[in-house]
Amino acid sequence: MGFRSSSVSGGGITGFFGDRAFARSLMHIALPVTLQSMLRASFSIIDQVMIGQLGSASISGIGLGGKFASIHNVVLSAVTAAGAILISQYLGQGSRKNAARSYSVNLLVSLAIAAVFTLVSTRFAEPILGLYTQDDATRALGQTYLQTYAWSFFPAALSGMAETLLCCMEAAVFPLIASMTSLCINTGLNYLLIFGHGGLPALGVQGAAVASVAAQVVSCLLVYLFLAVRLRQKQWRLRFTLGFTRPELLTYAKILLPLLASEFLWSLGENVYSAIYGNIGTQACAAMTMTTPIQCLMVGALSGLSKAAAILIGKSLGTQEYDRAYRDAQRLMRCGLAASLVLSALLLVFGRLYTTIYRVEPEVRATAYLLLVVFAVISPVKVQNMILGGGILKSGGKTNYTLAIDLIGTWGFGVPLGFLAAFVLKLPVVPVYFLLSLEECVRLALSLRLFKKRIWMQQL
Repeated sequence: MGFRSSSVSGGGITGFFGDRAFARSLMHIALPVTLQSMLRASFSIIDQVMIGQLGSASISGIGLGGKFASIHNVVLSAVTAAGAILISQYLGQGSRKNAARSYSVNLLVSLAIAAVFTLVSTRFAEPILGLYTQDDATRALGQTYLQTYAWSFFPAALSGMAETLLCCMEAAVFPLIASMTSLCINTGLNYLLIFGHGGLPALGVQGAAVASVAAQVVSCLLVYLFLAVRLRQKQWRLRFTLGFTRPELLTYAKILLPLLASEFLWSLGENVYSAIYGNIGTQACAAMTMTTPIQCLMVGALSGLSKAAAILIGKSLGTQEYDRAYRDAQRLMRCGLAASLVLSALLLVFGRLYTTIYRVEPEVRATAYLLLVVFAVISPVKVQNMILGGGILKSGGKTNYTLAIDLIGTWGFGVPLGFLAAFVLKLPVVPVYFLLSLEECVRLALSLRLFKKRIWMQQL
């Protein structure tokens, strides 16, 4: 993949990454973020298994309702990513004042986005779900789920920026603890509310949504408690301020607006894919939904590398250590490739066993396994895109490049191929998913070209 060789010293992870300080910082950020993502995916599997006992319609309903809700999550991640870029560079320069302003403006934007999505999801859930499926039962269940789950958007917006600030302060272990606590609460409440245990009513799909909202509120409270502790340790009085100068606002807009557009259009494309699967049939949609937790688990296992790339390389760029930034980026990509190949091999071995835990039709189970095989094949490419496009290329603030890559990959290749395969060629869901996944190869080719040219390193 065009990696340049470089000398390293020492053994273990320190030897692999070249210097002890970088390895230590990487572990402080990547390991907690990875564990946090894997915990979320693991508990999501438990949730899916619980809902899976209610049948294919319930699985599909939650999958489609959650898919629209994921647009908010992705857009929110774009705001926090912009915050991470600016905060990491400002902290690298030793400017706490500018870091505080970046935190404040991104928090305000996050809350505004949450307000819009909460309104849309609670007032227009029925027509929204009608775009995903023509099955009345699936549509009704998805509507119920989405209208309740929407109330988690505000606490998610609040905690998102707090988690970002903690990560930039190399205290990612605190969001990990908050996630562990909230996920345990989510799973316990799911058990009680979905099936009606402990004298509580059996709410089914709505019970899963109520549990998610409650868990998100708990996570938000814990994250801000931990943030207060960390700020006190650093003797930092964080003040809410929006006092950007005009040049600073222009710099912020150049980072945030392309990033918002990129993440929104990518997420919208993913929702178009879900609508394609939903219109193929309820069983196809259920099979695809069954694979989602495993996909999140595998990608989450390496998500810490992407987060670490954005923060650590951003700090190096902030201090104009360009050669070091490029070298560390190469190592992160190489590490992600090796790990993703191992995880894909494990999925091929254990994927069929995973599908047996669902109480669904044999056809749905068989389709889900074939979808996992396709994902195992494309996963190494997807992980490289996550680290390169989602972390490295964004670290310099040139988010207009990632916007162009997402537009070309999703809307230039993925969406047209999806409509062609599903509605013109009328292929089953497995080959449709394979054709859609080819967009990852297009993204990687474009991203590698930009990476090698190093233009993403130029400061705004």
